[in-house]
Amino acid sequence: MDFIIGTSGHIDHGKTTLIKALTGNSTDRLPEEKKRGISIDLGFSYFDLPSGQRAGIIDVPGHEKFVKNMMTGTFGMDMILLCIDCKEGVMPQTVEHLDILRFLNKTEGIVVLTKRDLATDEETEKTIEQVKELVKGTFLENCPICEVDSISKRGIDNLIQMIDSESKKLKQKHAERDYRMNIDRKFNVKGIGTVVTGTLLDGDIHKGESFIYPIEKDINIKNIQVHNKNVNVAHPSQRVALNINLNLDEIDRGFVIAKKNSLKAFNMIDVRLTLLESASPLNHWDRVRLFHGTKEIFGRVVPLDKQVIQPGTQALVQIRLEEKIYAKTSDPFILRQFSPQITIGGGIIID
Repeated sequence: MDFIIGTSGHIDHGKTTLIKALTGNSTDRLPEEKKRGISIDLGFSYFDLPSGQRAGIIDVPGHEKFVKNMMTGTFGMDMILLCIDCKEGVMPQTVEHLDILRFLNKTEGIVVLTKRDLATDEETEKTIEQVKELVKGTFLENCPICEVDSISKRGIDNLIQMIDSESKKLKQKHAERDYRMNIDRKFNVKGIGTVVTGTLLDGDIHKGESFIYPIEKDINIKNIQVHNKNVNVAHPSQRVALNINLNLDEIDRGFVIAKKNSLKAFNMIDVRLTLLESASPLNHWDRVRLFHGTKEIFGRVVPLDKQVIQPGTQALVQIRLEEKIYAKTSDPFILRQFSPQITIGGGIIID
């Protein structure tokens, strides 16, 4: 079974260097990323585990300015590696990334304590205590903790064994469901044409006729690649590249490739929202940013079962959207404040 690993954590806590230690590849591809030495957008790689499973990896930026890009990659992740610098410990985006992930129905993960060779035993123990407090009540509460140093490769073999072991707990995705892929990248390949990439959430996707939302156009999938190999069919939890017959300027991040008539457009959604304890109270008609799949949509909040939603509470809410959303019941979402842009909650779509 293929599955997707996703990194998370504060800037400069060793996420990209860890992936290079695991796969041999750097996921920083943009010139500005290489120049500045930080991840700005999503990066991708893969490696094979001792059991024979192939794990795709999504690397996310840790800087607070790029949380929007981080969220674009999270919806397709099956297993999380929460990376925390042994010396620095828990930092603001450590907390925010975990807040985001807790709303996306993630079940498996590992806390990776990075840069171990640069930290003393006392500093590492202090960080472990911070981690135990941080993950209480989350899906990571009883997860393994692995100390690594990606430069010396200390602990990397142990981490690979942990990933292999934890992957056995993952639930098989449903190949029989209608396929759906949220586009997170687009580019042009000379002599081939437009290529879009994403994580296949459900269903098997084949070459041939398909459909793209929200522009609602028939498309032809001319070729499929999974991990740089041409295939006739891609399966759930695989990173997929599709060569399609549209011009690059017709497409954007947040578009969805899915079976024709399998999705409907909505301007209003009813949701079950949990507001973070760190958030401000949410009032009728507050403007918010809703993140679903790989798309951000502005909307207004209409509480349905109370007048004001208090921090740390759950509520039924209708969100009046400023543009159409293509979603399904039980899809997760993240809610961010309109300004300043901070994560305030999340939940699932119920209608």
